[in-house]
Amino acid sequence: MFKDKNKIGILGGTFDPAHKGHLAISKEAIKRLRLKKIIWAITKKNPFKKISNISIKDRIKYCKKIVGKNKSIQIKFYENIIKSNKTIDLINHISKNKKNEIFFMMGADNLINFHKWHKWKIISKKSKIIVFDRHGYKKKSLNSMTFRRLSQRNLKYIEFNKVNISSSKLRKI
Repeated sequence: MFKDKNKIGILGGTFDPAHKGHLAISKEAIKRLRLKKIIWAITKKNPFKKISNISIKDRIKYCKKIVGKNKSIQIKFYENIIKSNKTIDLINHISKNKKNEIFFMMGADNLINFHKWHKWKIISKKSKIIVFDRHGYKKKSLNSMTFRRLSQRNLKYIEFNKVNISSSKLRKI
């Protein structure tokens, strides 16, 4: 029965803007975790950040440009469908198909405050948390409350040749 599961990766965020780092971790996840596909789930607004100056339509368009012809990565905006920007609601929506096994992906910087996310413990029970190392965040993320509390069965920390780039740095250019 486990072989029949669709291994789906979810990389959520504002993608303000999308960049090669998002693409690199997506490709790495597909390869290492043998994912069927990855969904870049774009949100209008991250509750921990200020609102984007770039429209959702333009961010989606730019994500599609970054992804190019890679059929394993899908660009989706779910908030109009699920009426929420909460990760747990997105996971619940995608999990309605019982054949889907969810791998929720994030950078190490997000792991540091993951315990502040809405229903973070339920997110970790309904999906496998995949954390990608980010330059300058390894020590703090590995010492985070979330890393210490979650079972290593539900959390996988991936080190790889990182692309040293971030959306916040790109916005300053």
